[in-house]
Amino acid sequence: MKTTQIQTKYLEWLSAEQMHLESKEWLSELLFLKDEHFFYEDLVLTFIKQLIEPNKFSDSKEIIEVLNKSQKQNDLLIEAIKVHENDLKIMLDGINQTEEEKAYRKSHYGLIIELKEFKKFYV
Repeated sequence: MKTTQIQTKYLEWLSAEQMHLESKEWLSELLFLKDEHFFYEDLVLTFIKQLIEPNKFSDSKEIIEVLNKSQKQNDLLIEAIKVHENDLKIMLDGINQTEEEKAYRKSHYGLIIELKEFKKFYV
């Protein structure tokens, strides 16, 4: 007899307030990372002469490319969270919009996954 594994997803029922607080926390973390990116960029500019030496150039180029990729992803996530926060009104308007509310929760869950992936890359 062959058995198959079923993967189930558990979506916690989050209140609008919980999702709002979580979104604010995400935005705060991402804005902090944005400041860190500025710090790293400033470091690169400060030490540019050492970084472009022939024996260090390829490593330096790779570091700069990773930093740029991280900055772009961070900016995209910041914008996505701002849009997500603005769409929170769907949950708070007092109108029973089951499909829209379900879609909002699904997008919230998607952001949770995206942020976890970004943090794995960043850290």
